[in-house]
This record gives sequence, C-alpha cells and structure tokens, in this order.
Amino acid sequence: MAAQTRTAARKGAEALRYILTIGLSTMEGRGFYYPTDMVIASNGRMYVGNRSVDGVDRGVRVTVCDIDSEYYGTFGSFGHGDGQFVYLSALAEDSRKRIYISDEYASRVSVFDLDGGFLRKWGLRGAGAGELDGPSGLAIGANDTVFVSDTHNHRIQKFTPSGVFLDGFGEAGSGKGQFDLPWGLTVAPNGDIYVADWGNDRVQRFSPNGEFIAAYGTSGAGDGELKRPSGVAVDERGRMYVADWGNERVQVLDEDGRFLQKLRGQATESEWAKIFLDVNKEEAEARKRANLEPQIDLFDPDDPHEESSHIEKLFWSPVSIKLDAAGRLYVTESNRQRIQVYQCAAE
Repeated sequence: MAAQTRTAARKGAEALRYILTIGLSTMEGRGFYYPTDMVIASNGRMYVGNRSVDGVDRGVRVTVCDIDSEYYGTFGSFGHGDGQFVYLSALAEDSRKRIYISDEYASRVSVFDLDGGFLRKWGLRGAGAGELDGPSGLAIGANDTVFVSDTHNHRIQKFTPSGVFLDGFGEAGSGKGQFDLPWGLTVAPNGDIYVADWGNDRVQRFSPNGEFIAAYGTSGAGDGELKRPSGVAVDERGRMYVADWGNERVQVLDEDGRFLQKLRGQATESEWAKIFLDVNKEEAEARKRANLEPQIDLFDPDDPHEESSHIEKLFWSPVSIKLDAAGRLYVTESNRQRIQVYQCAAE
C-alpha cells in the first residue's frame, strides 16, 4: 500500500474524520504509559488505564483528563492492595457512576468512584463458575450487570455490581459461540454483546442472554479480514468499529459484517506534546529535523508492525476502541502512549 494511502472506504460509506490526539509518554502525572483501555464517564472525563511494562512498577495508574486535554490527576498504583493494580486491563462505568477496572494478573475487578476513591474489589483466580483467569475486557449491561472477558478460561461471565456470579457462556474452540482468548467486548445499544475473539480473528455477537447470533470476520489482512482483534464498539446503526490489533488498523463494518472503511492512523501532536516541546527547545529542534515519515520501501510490506513502529502518525498497537454519546471514536494506542479521536459521520 502506498505510504500516502492511510484511509480507505467502500463506495458510499460514511467516513470517520480525524479530530485530534491526546497523550504524552510519562511514567507519572499528566500523560500515559502503555495505556490499555479507557472509558468516557458520565462526568465528561476520560479515565485511561496505564499498565506500564513488565518488571517496571512506575507508570501503573489511571490518568483522568478530558477531550480538551485538561488534566485532573491520577489514582491507583502498582501493587496487590486495595486500589492497586498489577496488570491493569479494562475499564467501564455503570449507571451509578462507579468505575470498574479489571486486573489481568490478579484476576479481579476493582471498583472506584469518579474521584478515584476505592470502593471494593472482587474476583478469585480459577476456572470454576464465577472464578476468573486473566480478565481483559469489561462491559456494563442492563441493571448494571458486569460482563467480563474471562480470557484464559475462554468464556464470558456475567456478575452483579458486587461480584456475585450470575451466568456465563462460551468455551475454548473455534466453533460458533466458542472462544480463543476473548479480549475486548461491548454491550451494543440494543443490548446485544459483541466480543473481540482474539485468537479466532473474528468478532462474535450474542443476545443479552448469551445466545449466539453471528460471527464477523475471517483471518487475514484484506478488507474485512482480521488479525488478533482486541476491541469492538457498536453504534446505534449496528455498525462495528474494530481494533484490528494484529493489522495495526481500525476497521468499520456494517451491521452484517460487510467492510465499510479502514484507518491506519492520522495522529498529530497532542496539546501535552506541544507544551513539552515549548519548554524543551532542544528536543523541539531535533524533532523539526527528523524524518517522521521514512520511505516505505525500507520496510517489509507484509509487516504492518514494522511500518507502524517507524511512522509516528500511524496506529501502533491500537488496543482499545470506544464511542461516546457525541459520535466520537477513541482509539487507544498502547505503544505510542496516546489516544486518537475521530468523528463519526452523522446519519
């Protein structure tokens, strides 16, 4: 694909329009450090979970900001105690303004208020009903029920807000309703549950009761094909926005799974980056001299990771994807410590 071609859409499809980028790589304070997920809460603020890297305790926290890059502080830290995380993975908010955060390593869910105050935690490691092994996705359903991608148990489980097990569905496999390391999930406006079935290179759709409805996508790098999808969001029209993690891109599919559009990324400097460069003049001058878009023929054309790692504006590890009430799409990039924001076209 030519270096200039970063966005493609099926004829007649409504396009996503790039708006801005939020983020800066920092291990503490204002910024992100290997973010894994975010939630746009009812107070208009964004809660961004930062995992850090293996063996590094600093950087694990939740950063609170908004779309205008206003910074409101952080909460949480590395550890096993109340309000702490080891491998922070996913975030969600319920109707009572409580933030749920899953911990993939500790196999538990912690609950906070909007000010970052710790409320409770629940979850036990195991493979039995109600036990968890590597939870990496969260979504809130009717009556504030909590759906959890129980990743290493290859299933989805449903809990009350206090962690009482209600139901579950799925098992290991590649058939209908089976999973191979399910990752991100969402509850659509109509109540259906969509799951990014990571190892099976597809998105699966279920009724609110866990009954299989459909599967979308096949393995590959072509339009509508997926490679290790990590997240999915669904709008009122039933359109799916998929974090196609293994292909370093975002894809848009219609309600029947037909390809509409793909994005490779269009990031510009964030407001936080501009402030940093205004202060650090030498780094700003070095950046002006740098080639931010090296020649594409230097890279393996079949390796999108290599291209993404060298071209700053492109997605690099687009791990999470969320929609807000204003029709804005938020793509969290773990390896570039930022969020790219796009506007969905009106109907």
